[in-house]
Amino acid sequence: MAQDFLVELGTEELPPKALNKLMQAFAEGIEQGLKDAELEYGAVNAYASPRRLAVAVSDLAEQQQDKQIEKHGPAVAAAFDKDGNPTKAAQGFARGAGVSVDELARVQTDKGERLAFISEQKGEATQKLLGGIVSKSLAQLPIPKRMRWGARKEEFVRPVHWLVMLFGNETLDAEVLGLKAGNSTRGHRFHCNRELSVASAKDYVQLLRDPGFVVVDFAERREMIREQVQAEANNVNGEAVIDDDLLNEVTALVEWPVALTGRFEKRFLDVPAEALISSMKEHQKYFHVIDEEGKLLPFFITVSNIESTDAKQVIEGNERVIRPRLSDAAFFFETDKKTSLEARREKLKSIVFQHKLGTVYDKTERLAKLAAAIAEKIGGDSALAQRAAQLCKSDLVTEMVFEFADMQGIAGYYYAENDGEPLDVAKAMYEQYMPKFAGDELPQTETGTIVALADRIDTLVGIFGIGQPPSGSRDPFALRRASLGVLRLLVEKNIDLDLRELLTLARDGYPRTALAEHDNVVEQTLAYMIERFRARYEDAGIKAEVFLAVSARKLSRPLDIDNRVNAVHNFSQLPEAEALAAANKRVSNILAKLDGPAPSEVDQALLQEDAEKALYLAIRDAEEAVAPLYAEARFDEGLAGLSGLRETVDNFFDGVMVMADDDELRNNRLALLAQLRALFLEVADISQLAPAK
Repeated sequence: MAQDFLVELGTEELPPKALNKLMQAFAEGIEQGLKDAELEYGAVNAYASPRRLAVAVSDLAEQQQDKQIEKHGPAVAAAFDKDGNPTKAAQGFARGAGVSVDELARVQTDKGERLAFISEQKGEATQKLLGGIVSKSLAQLPIPKRMRWGARKEEFVRPVHWLVMLFGNETLDAEVLGLKAGNSTRGHRFHCNRELSVASAKDYVQLLRDPGFVVVDFAERREMIREQVQAEANNVNGEAVIDDDLLNEVTALVEWPVALTGRFEKRFLDVPAEALISSMKEHQKYFHVIDEEGKLLPFFITVSNIESTDAKQVIEGNERVIRPRLSDAAFFFETDKKTSLEARREKLKSIVFQHKLGTVYDKTERLAKLAAAIAEKIGGDSALAQRAAQLCKSDLVTEMVFEFADMQGIAGYYYAENDGEPLDVAKAMYEQYMPKFAGDELPQTETGTIVALADRIDTLVGIFGIGQPPSGSRDPFALRRASLGVLRLLVEKNIDLDLRELLTLARDGYPRTALAEHDNVVEQTLAYMIERFRARYEDAGIKAEVFLAVSARKLSRPLDIDNRVNAVHNFSQLPEAEALAAANKRVSNILAKLDGPAPSEVDQALLQEDAEKALYLAIRDAEEAVAPLYAEARFDEGLAGLSGLRETVDNFFDGVMVMADDDELRNNRLALLAQLRALFLEVADISQLAPAK
């Protein structure tokens, strides 16, 4: 038979940003424990609210199945002497098993016939196993720092107060985190502040809802909040902006959600919307409301944890709380506008970027030169790029950014606009930080793109130059993200620049004495950045061998590398690819064994076999066909054309002895193979695609 199982751990309010993750991990841990115990079970459902973690398992077997245990002993040939009497090996094995030699079985194994002790192991009752399974799952939860409370030795993310463990309708005799299992849960802290007896797992969700005033299903509660917030926004002719992270956090803060709409004075709309949103979202966990044009409306939506008989008071209380925050933002904005970004640059001299690399002011000076140089290379406006780079860090010393750190760059845009700077310069203030993460949008303006490139490249060269590259999980200057950002900018914005040249320009912007790795920093940084391409392509479903085939060329133009990788990837999907890759590998191995460089000139008069004559003509035709394609970087078409060489190449290796005894003949054939390999090497080292033997 099978029964439903329920476990609920009641706690002080759990960390809201971690609740969803803790809930999932708790359920996964219990499910893994059931698998390890070889217990059969049905559906596993996870539940969580601010004061509880719970898991319900349906149709859980009442005990483990009986198992036959087979323990192997010595080989039969070694277990008995020539007279058939048991040897010491057989007697010792039987003694260890607690039986006589006559009671041992004989079984066939991959090592021959052996003595064996076969016994039945009775399955353990599930009720005896569940306490350990729950304890282990809780111990493995992703909790960075556990705490103790009172005089107790147990540790958890928050103090624990009650434990429910039911198997069917029976309360388990178990103890977890110092708590004796019971069948009493607790309702809402205000609406139902009392114990509730749980009859079985099937009753759990409904019991907490009524009379408990707790919606314990996290996903259901989240959707309730989404629907309520959207409905509240509709009531004021607006649209609620529902960020998933904020929605999850609010869901983790309430047990009985009730959405309410508050308002603030329209005068605050003169403040940058991002600052108002930051105040509402980060500090108060409010959802903001926009009109059909995407402009902020003077409303906010809060989600209360109680169903108040006087909702007006709850709303007014929230309005009183948010008003000082918005007033501060308005004050900072007006105060900051009195000082230009240009005038603020002087304060950057007191902010250290990195103690070996100087101040933030020094960094902006380097960025100005590097950005101007990049602009010249791509035909951009050097003056705009230089100006944007000089001002790009000035908002770090504004009151707005000091109070609202996430306004960095955004505040710079508004202040540059206020100062009368060109629009592209103003936009570059926030575009310099794009992309912030994988999948984030890229700068729209050319000037913003240039400053974003310059900023990341300067940081990479500086940190590598002082000998502090990322190691393991340690990457305090986010160089991995910076590298991926540079690669995305160059590839996705279709900017054909040589990364080695950019890194050299950045290095030369530093005093030579500042960089301990001055002579090596360009190649070290370049190798690190190009290697970041590998993960990018793996995420796109492109095999590592494809990237390795291209990286073997030691190229340094990311746009060119990307073009070649995509071409090789497409080539690798062709039916001829495997044979041609193997042929390239064979050629590579042959040429690698030569004492010197491979011969390069083919003497047509020395061609003897039909297969080598055919290959010679095929190579000539292929060279003529792919040359214009390669010249225009149409590598995809070029490799597709070369796929037609497969049969000719196969015939050559089947019918021609490359390493002939005659020196002239041998060298001529080697030159032919070298030319064949060179055709592919123009794009990549295709031999890398051949499977390892």
